[in-house]
Amino acid sequence: MEIKINQTDINRIVWKACDTFRGVIDPSQYKDYILTMLFIKYVSDVYKSKYSEYIDKYDGDTERADRAMRHERFVVPSNSSFDYLFEHRNDNKIGELINIALADLEEANREKMSSEDGSGIFRNIDFNSSNLGDTKDKNTRLKNLLIDFSGDKMSFDESHLEGNDVIGDAYMFLVSTFASESGKKAGDFFTPAEVSSLLAKLTKSKPGARICDPTCGSGSLLIKAGQEVDGNNFSLYGQELNGSTWALAMMNMFLHGFDSATIRWGDTLRTPKLKEGDSLMKFDTVVANPPFSLDKWGADEAADDPYHRFWRGVPPKSKGDWAFISHMIEVAYEGTGKVGVVVPHGVLFRGASEGRIRRQTIEENLLEAVIGLPSNLFFGTGIPAAIVLFNKGKKTTNVLFIDASKEFENGKNQNKLRSQDIEHIVSTYRKFSAGEIQAGVIEEKYAYVATFKEIEENDFNLNIPRYVDTFEEEEEIDIAAVQQEITALEMELAEVQGKMKEYLKDLGF
Repeated sequence: MEIKINQTDINRIVWKACDTFRGVIDPSQYKDYILTMLFIKYVSDVYKSKYSEYIDKYDGDTERADRAMRHERFVVPSNSSFDYLFEHRNDNKIGELINIALADLEEANREKMSSEDGSGIFRNIDFNSSNLGDTKDKNTRLKNLLIDFSGDKMSFDESHLEGNDVIGDAYMFLVSTFASESGKKAGDFFTPAEVSSLLAKLTKSKPGARICDPTCGSGSLLIKAGQEVDGNNFSLYGQELNGSTWALAMMNMFLHGFDSATIRWGDTLRTPKLKEGDSLMKFDTVVANPPFSLDKWGADEAADDPYHRFWRGVPPKSKGDWAFISHMIEVAYEGTGKVGVVVPHGVLFRGASEGRIRRQTIEENLLEAVIGLPSNLFFGTGIPAAIVLFNKGKKTTNVLFIDASKEFENGKNQNKLRSQDIEHIVSTYRKFSAGEIQAGVIEEKYAYVATFKEIEENDFNLNIPRYVDTFEEEEEIDIAAVQQEITALEMELAEVQGKMKEYLKDLGF
């Protein structure tokens, strides 16, 4: 009986492969080498398995098998296969051979693996880089990397895998772990899985939906949003500014089987790429975790925006939060579109132009919910964030406020939302959106439904404590007992200091 590789096995094996690079270059850099090799291995094994099937089907007729393979997901030139690279692992120019393999794989799959300007998904990765050490050390590391991904336990065709999404999930596991190790740099390419799941559930799309993430990073949130749809009838769209991160998103989509996903490379605010003709494409669901309070986001160009996204007002030059929100609202379908966005709390209460834009969206009855999250959930920042939901098909003028900041699992480096925390938020929101709960306190110190009048009386300030009473009565302090404890500690300290003096005296100090 053939042994299947499960998720735990594959995660352990691919993470061990990272040992090749640890201590040589930063995780934010070596992630690209590991993830690219994982992708090459996957594509090669799937191709090899399919080719073997056609050879059997056509009784060894290689010409018919070759013709049939042209219609498969990927075309893999012989020199681009993992097996070819592994056979040449001792070559003194193995770095160059891998670069050539990637270039030829891109060329053979140009429609799938290139951006609009023709740049391939591997354009920012160089396996012959001096970052990997001098020639001898570099060759040793690349040889070890190929060995790490070889062997029976690293067969990535479906016959060896326990489940359809094992490789895709291993990729997400690696990206998540790299994000954890990379610290501040990680926020640029990854949204924590639990936050992605929460946002995907809150904006759950119907079958047939168009789903977009205009700042998609490595694509984790977009994939989660797609996986929440009942069935496979949906389409995914994204845009990412960073070229290397765009490549990660493309590979992520392929590894999860979303080959038809449309992921564009470019600046969403300055040059949105998801268009139909001369107009911006519209979506049923728009989700994002944009960079917090982005400086120099393009305010100078916003006044002349050809798509009129900033008609409610132009946000400050140094804080692009409402620029991203404005874009997301504008590309959501009128009358039905939903928007879910992760924001810093300043978005909820800052004044000036941000205050005017916020007021306008509330007066249009677009704001549906404000959800405060625990602190230290995100890579690169310990500040607490919030999820803000907008709905172009709202049935009430009320707004739901949730303070979920106290419900989480403490982590060594990062806090984490537990399944029960996510369920608490989602169930409360779904009751509200279904019209099952009216204005007022829904759950003490957790959830409150505010009327438009209440928000107006608060001058359209959405700071959560204005609506959810989070005040905790302080314990009565026994002053005499505390003073007694302090006195006892002072006496103990004096005794320890006396003994230390004696020890030092004995030692001649």
